[in-house]
Amino acid sequence: MSKEKYRKKRGTPEPKLDPAMRVLKALHSVSTPDELTPDELEKQRRSQEVLGNLVAPMAGMVWENIDINGIPAAWMCLERPHKRRRAILYCHGGGYTSGNLGYSKVLASKLTQRTGFDVLAFEYRLAPEFPYPAAIDDGEKVWDHLMYLGYGARDIVIAGDSAGGNLALALCLRLKAKHRMLPGAILLMSPWTDMTLSGISYEQRRKFDPILSLEYIQAVIKAYAGDNDLTSPTLSPLFGNFEGFPPTLIQVGTHEILYSDSERLRDRMLEAGVSCRLEVWDDMWHVFQMFPLKKASCAMDSMAHFLLEEL
Repeated sequence: MSKEKYRKKRGTPEPKLDPAMRVLKALHSVSTPDELTPDELEKQRRSQEVLGNLVAPMAGMVWENIDINGIPAAWMCLERPHKRRRAILYCHGGGYTSGNLGYSKVLASKLTQRTGFDVLAFEYRLAPEFPYPAAIDDGEKVWDHLMYLGYGARDIVIAGDSAGGNLALALCLRLKAKHRMLPGAILLMSPWTDMTLSGISYEQRRKFDPILSLEYIQAVIKAYAGDNDLTSPTLSPLFGNFEGFPPTLIQVGTHEILYSDSERLRDRMLEAGVSCRLEVWDDMWHVFQMFPLKKASCAMDSMAHFLLEEL
């Protein structure tokens, strides 16, 4: 018997997040479309900056703010001497309407801690002030900056969570369309790949997702995509051509409204001959890797092992 049917039979309530989890939920996304007003978005963005700075595990690491042609960015590096041949370009989530460098610290620090790679995070322009394709334009500028620094494309890993996973894929699709070299690997945490909302999990799992709601997703689509064709691969990467893409690791929780986005992406990539691994984490929710959990720690370790195998 499924957990949902068991709860209905017994009359038991849905599981609730404890206080620490509720704080981290606030860090990840606004919860209702009514909050997508300028004042509420600004409040959300400030909260993410503060909470990210408080939550990120920074022991043994250095955070160096830089400017990349007007784009705020920062390097997360190990404090001890280490090899700098490879780097991770990290794209933060937030529905393309929120997220900033403070927010980026949480996963950037975990990626650095587990892989030993320097991580470059950047603060791309946000909707609704800067709708599609502003974020992708900024991502390409940051990619070009890494090329200017002397990194080879194959020495870079692109990582992203949620909308940042969408951006990571959209950036790779743009690079491919321009016949440019692609990164050595891609790491995706609960990626948002389908703005048409055609996956069955949008209805099937909406009651189980403690982080995202369908209404919120619809609101941020309107803010970011506007009247553009939602089947465009740079809005819905699920519909892109993945031939020639690098090895890709996808992690998703069973309690995710976006579950189908990951599962179908895996299928599309395998069909295109891409070395793609989908990890499904039981009883986990959207971007659970951010939370102070044993499974989150194991998931980060899995990313590090994946890179050791593929690079």
